[in-house]
Amino acid sequence: MSDYDLYELPNGIRVLHKQVVHTKIAHLGFLLDIGSRDEKPAQQGLAHFWEHMAFKGTEKRKSFHILNRLETVGGELNAYTTKEKICFYASLLSTHFERAFELLTDLTFNSVFPEKEIEKERGVILEEMSMYQDAPEDAIIDDFDDVVFAKHALGHNILGTRESVSSFQQADFQQFLKENVRTDRLVFSTVSNLPFSEVKRLADKYLAPLPAQLGARPRTPFSGYQRVNQLERKPITQAHCLIGGPAYAIEDPRRIPFFLLNNLLGGPGMNSRLNLAVREKYGLVYTIDSTYSPYTDTGLFGIYFGTEKKQVNRTVSLVQKELKRLREQALGTAQLHTTKEQLMGQMAMAEESNGGMMQLLAKSTLDLGRVESINEIFDRIRAITSSELLEMANEVLTDDNLSVLQYVPE
Repeated sequence: MSDYDLYELPNGIRVLHKQVVHTKIAHLGFLLDIGSRDEKPAQQGLAHFWEHMAFKGTEKRKSFHILNRLETVGGELNAYTTKEKICFYASLLSTHFERAFELLTDLTFNSVFPEKEIEKERGVILEEMSMYQDAPEDAIIDDFDDVVFAKHALGHNILGTRESVSSFQQADFQQFLKENVRTDRLVFSTVSNLPFSEVKRLADKYLAPLPAQLGARPRTPFSGYQRVNQLERKPITQAHCLIGGPAYAIEDPRRIPFFLLNNLLGGPGMNSRLNLAVREKYGLVYTIDSTYSPYTDTGLFGIYFGTEKKQVNRTVSLVQKELKRLREQALGTAQLHTTKEQLMGQMAMAEESNGGMMQLLAKSTLDLGRVESINEIFDRIRAITSSELLEMANEVLTDDNLSVLQYVPE
């Protein structure tokens, strides 16, 4: 992408800015290359807990002042944690850009983790766990990670366990940040109508004084996958099923072609093969989709659906039939062209979101060391062949590679 600016500070922090002159809203945030997979066994849930605690007090602000700082000017402040990333971000009128920049810097780097707030937020997270456990369509996704990645950190629930969350104290947060925060592995990204010179000025003011925290922080790669077929009886009224297994890593050249294959099979379009074959033709499900999540050293592919208990086997058979089609029948020229056009159209519409663009700039920089332009991705999509898709289907979408987790009513 040629229409963004990059500024690297002496401490290693990279600042990315895309100017959109017609907008009045600024989107800005820190993306850190830290996630739940970086936790030690006794630290499960600590990255997510830190995300919560960042809003609970800094060296110069109490929780009320953090939460009120942007809300009073109509802005939004939020955060999230994934397997490999933590993000603190904000959206507000660009006239208040510096207010958000300073606040995000403060809560990202100056949190003090007050003991009283830890106790309160502990209860909030335990309730968050209960909420997910009461939603089987969410719980099965978390449990499926553990099925595929077994005892590896990628399989751990981002929320942690009740035991681990109940044990964390102030020193645990401080130690986790010391072990994991690297200034050359975090990015500050922004999309707004401001000129880059103003963003650079504020970066020099707020980020340049931060001490450099450099050095390797290796991740243990995943290996030793074994297929699992697991059934669990739950106090639920509908059966839920997830079928999937390991897939390609972020830097694998097959990543974009596999996104195309996944989009054809069970992407967001109502014309996906799974939606047409299972919902539209037989009315067996309300939702059926497939997802692909690439990580640093591996990836995860999964198909989810919910249906009546008596229809589970029939639905699984229909899914397997569609997977077999992809393994045995190459796409024709017209169908391949249509599949490519659909994915490119979806990507182009997603790029219309300035908030999404802010995060794309940061994530691409951390994952790939550069920002992929949409034209570059389109060129790669256009170059995909039917034989390439067929080869991937026979590598990833095979019975030997796909595990199954089912929740069925008691």
